[in-house]
Amino acid sequence: MTNSQKCGIIGCGSVGAAAAYTLATHGLFSELILIDMNRKRAHGEAMDISHGISFSQPCRVIDGDYDDLQDASLVIIAAGVGQKPGESRLDLLTRNAAVMRSIITEIKRVCPDTILLIVSNPVDLLTGIALRISGFPPERVIGSGTVLDTARLKFLLGQELKVDSRNVHAFVIGEHGDSELAVWSSANISGIDLDDYCAGRNISDDFSTLFESVRHAAYEIIEGKGATYYGIAMSVLRIATCIVRGEHGVLPVSCYANGHYGLEDACIGLPCVIGRNGIETILDIPLSQDEMQQLQRSAKTLKNALDELQL
Repeated sequence: MTNSQKCGIIGCGSVGAAAAYTLATHGLFSELILIDMNRKRAHGEAMDISHGISFSQPCRVIDGDYDDLQDASLVIIAAGVGQKPGESRLDLLTRNAAVMRSIITEIKRVCPDTILLIVSNPVDLLTGIALRISGFPPERVIGSGTVLDTARLKFLLGQELKVDSRNVHAFVIGEHGDSELAVWSSANISGIDLDDYCAGRNISDDFSTLFESVRHAAYEIIEGKGATYYGIAMSVLRIATCIVRGEHGVLPVSCYANGHYGLEDACIGLPCVIGRNGIETILDIPLSQDEMQQLQRSAKTLKNALDELQL
């Protein structure tokens, strides 16, 4: 049995710390365990967050080690190594795969029934690695996928169309990276087809420049402040909320696709129903022929990279 009110976060860098702060201040869990190779860093983050808990919802935030994760219902992995100058993508993946292997080995030992939420980048590949190493059922290995990319698209479309972004319904799917794609064919504003909405208001329906802004948002943020972490932390909160509260929310997370959209043995961002047991259903939303081809190319790129690791 797992404790639905207990969550572990592995990796207390910018992303892990921001996720811990966001989760703690929203009262979703009653206990957060922070783990980092640098125990002092985890201890400092736990202290800093804990000192503000009296202004928020009750939550015990502590630093710990893997044994403290026993019975945690959700473990968020935000750990990984950065790319060295001149290092190839495959070499970086090999090093991160080794980090993931050491983490997953410990998680399997202390909380084999937990749900894994992978946030580290490249998230689709590391989700696939976590799935292979853990041997967990695919529904219990989730990557943050294109949840944040979709939020960025909805925000920018809302600004462009002068409508609340919560009423913009559109998905970014595929790799969380340069090969991702927007599903324009089913995008709508509260049920009104996007093309029809634009035509009725004399608004251009060419959003190619806007989508490039979505693709390059992370680069712009990193150039400005060194790292992105608030947006992904709020994405983690949304995914975790769907799990803890059994909301059956639909989010484009990294999932194991085998048969959906004609894909085989690939972890990639697709719309999924998320509930207490993790991924409940992968939704096959209608795609145009061009969108289908883009998605399949994206999946092939990811699968080839994962196969090269020979895990």
